[in-house]
Amino acid sequence: MEVVIVPDAKAGGELIAEAMAALIRRKPDALLGVATGSTPLPIYEALAAKVAAGAVDASTARICQLDEYVGLPQGHPESYRSVVLREVVEPLGLTPSSFMGPDGSAADVQAACEAYDQALAASGGVDLQLLGIGTDGHIGFNEPCSSLSSRTRIKTLTNQTRVDNARFFDNDIEQVPHHVITQGIGTILEARHLVLLATGEGKADAVAATVEGPLSALVPASALQLHRHATVVVDEAAASKLKLAEYFRATFAAKPEWQGL
Repeated sequence: MEVVIVPDAKAGGELIAEAMAALIRRKPDALLGVATGSTPLPIYEALAAKVAAGAVDASTARICQLDEYVGLPQGHPESYRSVVLREVVEPLGLTPSSFMGPDGSAADVQAACEAYDQALAASGGVDLQLLGIGTDGHIGFNEPCSSLSSRTRIKTLTNQTRVDNARFFDNDIEQVPHHVITQGIGTILEARHLVLLATGEGKADAVAATVEGPLSALVPASALQLHRHATVVVDEAAASKLKLAEYFRATFAAKPEWQGL
């Protein structure tokens, strides 16, 4: 696993945005998997700035979703589809037709999960999938003890997750859905390049368990150890529990500049 330690979240966002821009330059119709939440915002801001400056033309790139709430009506401002359209698709100058995601309002949610898995495969596969990590090591909504071969499926949100997400719903937990659709770990691992960004001391234990701990369903993100091209970008605080931090710094510093992530 490639581990890159950066000074802060802004530097991590710039580094990953440049990797995404380089991918788009090589493959203009690249399929980029995106995540929601506050952690990836510096990535999207940096990439949008590159588009605005003419450093990359993302007009034919494609975007796909990692997860989605179940039961919110189409167009709800806090559906992850709406969030991705606001934070990624519109700033990059893309059209809604460039975007694909699971249908969280479907009458048959299980069928919607299977249809999304099939759509990802039919698209040619995800070229680069962005990931965040929970303090318990979860990726997407694959909580601890999720199957490492799981596919896109419906999951029940823990009460703590609903409490945490209530801030997006006027601090009213009753408005927060109980279920989500999430790409499974097996689905995530099919992307050609996985890039996980983690910032803050609160993520340090999860990062250490993911990178240096054993492969375990108890730490879903540790499945990245199985991937042929996985990059973990962390700030100094999130790297504070890594035993091999100095090795990771030296390894990345020695890489040829053209190689990138």
